[in-house]
Amino acid sequence: MKFQVPQFIEVEDKIFGPFTFKQMVYVAGSIGLAFIAWTLLPKLIAILVGGPIIVFGLMLAFYKINKQPFINIVESAFKFFFNKRLYVWKKENKIITKKIAPISQKQEVSFVPKLSESKLKDLSWSLDIQESIYSKDDQR
Repeated sequence: MKFQVPQFIEVEDKIFGPFTFKQMVYVAGSIGLAFIAWTLLPKLIAILVGGPIIVFGLMLAFYKINKQPFINIVESAFKFFFNKRLYVWKKENKIITKKIAPISQKQEVSFVPKLSESKLKDLSWSLDIQESIYSKDDQR
């Protein structure tokens, strides 16, 4: 039994002449909003408001950045500006300097090793068994 496999599934179908459905919605919506602005607002303000609306609609319909539709770029921009951000601080190793003799001589530099591989595991273990990580002598 032979089956026909669909090809070119990434390409959207042209429904309204040379336009896809999304392109037609973006263009018709922007022209409609500009027309509403033209009828309700004074002509100078309508031109100032309607012009950017039409340009934005045309960009949504046809403009691509790095082969990505402009609507994806706008969505990513909104997510970036309005979502919370997580800033991760990476702790660097501390440098200890030891003076060998007088200040005029060179200094020896060494790195401080980490105390354990995972301090988070140590802390969760101590909280689970309700113990303190530090001995009584180390507490202040």
